Amino acid sequence: MLGMVKNSLLSSVEAWPCRVLSKGEKEQVSYEERACEGGRFAAVELVGKPFDEASKEGAVKLLKYVGGSNDKGVGMGMTAPVSITAFPAEDGSFQHKVKVSLRIPSQFQDNPPCPTDESIKIEERQGMTIYSTQFGGYAKETDYVNYAAKLKAALGSEAAYRKDFYLCNGYDPPMKPYGRRNEVWFVKE
Repeated sequence: MLGMVKNSLLSSVEAWPCRVLSKGEKEQVSYEERACEGGRFAAVELVGKPFDEASKEGAVKLLKYVGGSNDKGVGMGMTAPVSITAFPAEDGSFQHKVKVSLRIPSQFQDNPPCPTDESIKIEERQGMTIYSTQFGGYAKETDYVNYAAKLKAALGSEAAYRKDFYLCNGYDPPMKPYGRRNEVWFVKE
């Protein structure tokens, strides 16, 4: 636990390597199209719990892993964002199923430590192009749903992206009260 707290408060945060391809604004919604690198990710899937509860539980598990709860006992440092794959229900809310993931820091990409928590899996992912919009505050399910609707409206029918899921991203530790950054990402098809 101490490793997790020290890791999230004192270590530098490595950003997921992405580059901006284009920017747009429509109906007072700013958005970007970005190309994000692939790589190895630590991921945990949670089923049967509401989004806010499941995403918090998953994030804590991943913070413990990068904080030293792994077979090498090494604190790896933090990466951002913590990314939560959400699956929309027909009414727009989220199904009770999420996948919380974190890109493994660069220096551990080739040989990531094994998690001591068996629910955490190491996954190899391809790069992807995404559409994103940003907002502040402590994000909850309702915020992500609202900003996803705004991004969908801003993109209109021209943009082709996955409709069966989207990514809810948080960039800041829970102890940061101001200047928080959250994003909704649609994965381009």
